[in-house]
Amino acid sequence: MKKFISILSIVVIVTSCVPSGEQTSKLEELDIFLNEVEKQNLELGPVISSASWISSNFITYDSQKVIADYGTRYTLDALEKARRASSFDELEVSDEKRRMLNILKTSFVMPPPLDDELAAELSKITTSLEAMYGGGEHCFEDGNCYDLEAFEAIIDNSRNPEELLRAWSGWHEISKPMKPMYMRMVEIGNQGANDLGYQNLSDLWFSKYDMPSDEFLMETDRVWEEVKPLYEALHCHVRAKLNEHYGDEIVSNSNPLPVHMLGNMWGQSWSNIYDLVYPKQDEISTVNLTKIIEERNLSEIDMVEYAEDFFISIGFEALPETFWERSLFVKPVDRSVVCHASAWNLDPANNDLRIKMCIEKNEEDFITIHHELGHIFYYQAYNHLPTLFQGGANDGFHEAFGDLLTLSITPEYLKKIDFINQEEADLAEEDFIGLLMKQALEGVVIIPWALMLDKWRAGIFKGDITEDNLNESWWEMRKNYQGIVPPSERSEAYFDAGAKYHIPGNTPYTRYYLARIMQYQFHEALCKESGFEGYLHECSVYGNKDAGEKIISTMAIGQSLPWQDAFEKITGSRELSGESILSYYAPLKTWLDEQNQNRTCGWE
Repeated sequence: MKKFISILSIVVIVTSCVPSGEQTSKLEELDIFLNEVEKQNLELGPVISSASWISSNFITYDSQKVIADYGTRYTLDALEKARRASSFDELEVSDEKRRMLNILKTSFVMPPPLDDELAAELSKITTSLEAMYGGGEHCFEDGNCYDLEAFEAIIDNSRNPEELLRAWSGWHEISKPMKPMYMRMVEIGNQGANDLGYQNLSDLWFSKYDMPSDEFLMETDRVWEEVKPLYEALHCHVRAKLNEHYGDEIVSNSNPLPVHMLGNMWGQSWSNIYDLVYPKQDEISTVNLTKIIEERNLSEIDMVEYAEDFFISIGFEALPETFWERSLFVKPVDRSVVCHASAWNLDPANNDLRIKMCIEKNEEDFITIHHELGHIFYYQAYNHLPTLFQGGANDGFHEAFGDLLTLSITPEYLKKIDFINQEEADLAEEDFIGLLMKQALEGVVIIPWALMLDKWRAGIFKGDITEDNLNESWWEMRKNYQGIVPPSERSEAYFDAGAKYHIPGNTPYTRYYLARIMQYQFHEALCKESGFEGYLHECSVYGNKDAGEKIISTMAIGQSLPWQDAFEKITGSRELSGESILSYYAPLKTWLDEQNQNRTCGWE
């Protein structure tokens, strides 16, 4: 495995062998090279970003052809820059320049070999896969056709097992044709990783965390073992309540959970079955954000403005007018778009920031908007830096800062923005188990899912998982980590992983795992520093300028320093830990243990 620290030690050893005149010449060459990179990034970056924006918002043959061509040329150019960066490995340079060179070498997700034909093929495959997902639709024998949004409307809301099965199975038909294309993409990507000096794509992906990749992977497993008892207690309770509602034939009291019964297409969040797993006799005490949004007749833009107000309250500058003019908030009726919520930094020099999201007027999307604006304000905080440093301290930081503020959507916050009155806030806070349950069904449930997804991909990248057992291995890992199984036997004719955007979209997922762990560490540190006393889940940083200053100053570091430095700036620690999430959900864990006393927990 490639070790980040060994690069520095090689530099120290070999630079003494470089004659001083040659060293000076090489330093001048490096300065010229880095200046060229900065100039090209400023000129070409916005053009490529705009082409990508168009391809996601206007899915047509021509738009896909344009972005495929741009993608090919951009990737080949970036690959050449990475190779040039490698030529300076033996040069003694400043920490800042060494970091820039390392970023250039490790900035790839799916690098092609330096070959025009393979680069073009890879770009065509990646563009096609994303378009297949974005335009995915399944038609049944009765002639009715559904896209992802239509299927999700059933999965999210129905309590009819047959309807749920039909919707889940229908959406997972769309990924069947992706399988050979995906495997070919990995084959080409592995060749590209080899050419950059990595063993495979897994080695490349996990060498970006300012520590040896094997050490980083051990850290993620260590933290998961700390959090695992909380997840298992939650799993046990959810299974028992679903069994009570549906009976043994649908949900067994001892087997893993069937994925289609969990209120989410991928089983990565169980918040939509909150009413089944935590039924309340006094419904008045439960804050129903979806109902509030409907009763107030909030528009999609209204929802975004509430999220912006949160960031402004802690010291961020308001978003530019272009954000409101150029973002996509509502799904168009006249064309296909990639509706997966995303944040865009199209032209950093001109602060061209946008989100692309087909907003639904519900609680889930209200929270998602806060998350996406976390990305947007992070962009705004570091856009003053050189382009190579315009990124999160690691890829989990971007997600963590978005998720961080969702923890502050407390009853007290909702009262301050006049969503609920004092009496409703008091009632909600009295039922803190209900509040924690609702959060855990998303915030805790996603952790093993986020960890296993890239572990599964790493198995493909390393050749441990082949096309012959692609689907079987997917479900085996989901059972082991999540205690989740498909509703029926799934043959290798299926490519069920491809029904999740991040697989055909080729987006690494470890960032979401890191984010879920780090957000609680950030939240606990900010609350403690502000002098907050009480249960951690009651703390909101809304309106707290001191907390905002710490967040903004950390965001402003961008990718210019090792992530541990940025992490320490907020938490005072340089290590990930599951202790903060356990502290946050401690009252819920106590309650779950009481509920589970006479139940059979765990799964085979």
